[in-house]
Amino acid sequence: MGAMTPVRAAGASGAARGRRTSRPSGDEREAAILRTAEQLLTQQGFSQISIDDLARGAGISRPTFYFYFPSKDAVLLTLLDRVVDEANAAAGDLVERVAEDPPARWRAVISRFYETFRSHRGVALACAEVKGTNTEVRELWASVMEEWVRRAEDAIRAERDRGAAPGGLPARDLATALVSMNERVTYATLANDGPAVAEPDLVDVLLDIWLMSIYRTTAPHPA
Repeated sequence: MGAMTPVRAAGASGAARGRRTSRPSGDEREAAILRTAEQLLTQQGFSQISIDDLARGAGISRPTFYFYFPSKDAVLLTLLDRVVDEANAAAGDLVERVAEDPPARWRAVISRFYETFRSHRGVALACAEVKGTNTEVRELWASVMEEWVRRAEDAIRAERDRGAAPGGLPARDLATALVSMNERVTYATLANDGPAVAEPDLVDVLLDIWLMSIYRTTAPHPA
């Protein structure tokens, strides 16, 4: 490991060892790198951040950085993984329970995903920045989108099966269009990449479109 604590001479006293400032563990160093990256992303674009910036912010040397991550892109991938996990945990099983109260459940799903990515705005914008050139980021994001499309598709099918939603477009196509719309509209709002929906209005706008597209009404009946 890059910067391990040196072994003390055999005669060092227990008191001296007790007073020694502890060095951060490997996990703490990795967390420090990730924390530094996210902090820097609130101030500048991903392309402006260097490995030296990440190492300096984490209190480690450049060679030690490479013990934990092969590149700064790998740091971004790890951050994206964590944000996606946080969003999925926030949404829980709400998509599978939309029949209980469709407007409330869909609102909660859209809101929780949006709030998660808004709280990690720098990571979201950085991923959008590098997605076109970084195959790993692009593939990870595609797999995430596929999972969200599949869950929305299953929910739409279930709502049609119980008679709450009319038939129409293939559920897969509708789910794909709606999830992709959320991605683009959310990005435009977070990046202020006009034309964009104002942040306070975003969830309401997306919710109305989802309800009208799935149910042909904004007041579908619960199960």
